[in-house]
Amino acid sequence: MAIVQRTVPAPPDQVFAVLADGWTYSDWVVGTVHIRDVDASWPQVGSKLHHKAGPWPLSLHDSSEVLEMVPERLLVLKAGLWPAGEATIKMELQPQGAGSTRVTMSETFHAGPLNWIHNKINDLVLHRRNIESIRRLSDIAIREKSRS
Repeated sequence: MAIVQRTVPAPPDQVFAVLADGWTYSDWVVGTVHIRDVDASWPQVGSKLHHKAGPWPLSLHDSSEVLEMVPERLLVLKAGLWPAGEATIKMELQPQGAGSTRVTMSETFHAGPLNWIHNKINDLVLHRRNIESIRRLSDIAIREKSRS
């Protein structure tokens, strides 16, 4: 499992607003190159965003589904990357005072070939990727905070 944390100088509602906008996922999720569609009910439990991941011509078309959601606190996704597999991604937001939020992102494969070959190398790759993803999420939240 890969777990990364970052304190974002924006309040939880502002950070969650980025998570709640499914169209921004390709802006901050490393490896997602295009959002094809987002259910109108996103980020309600059961809603999906449909994405394309990876470089052409090896791009994978799949979707991610909301498994659990608590506004301004928690978003849990089942992310599909078939035929490579599936991952569970958990985004936890904790207020830190002075308008800051502690964001914890955890990801683990739970199905398919990427789960079968689970090892320290996979965890390291996910860890590095998620450090960059959470940095991008932070940048977007900060930019949105400055606009309000």
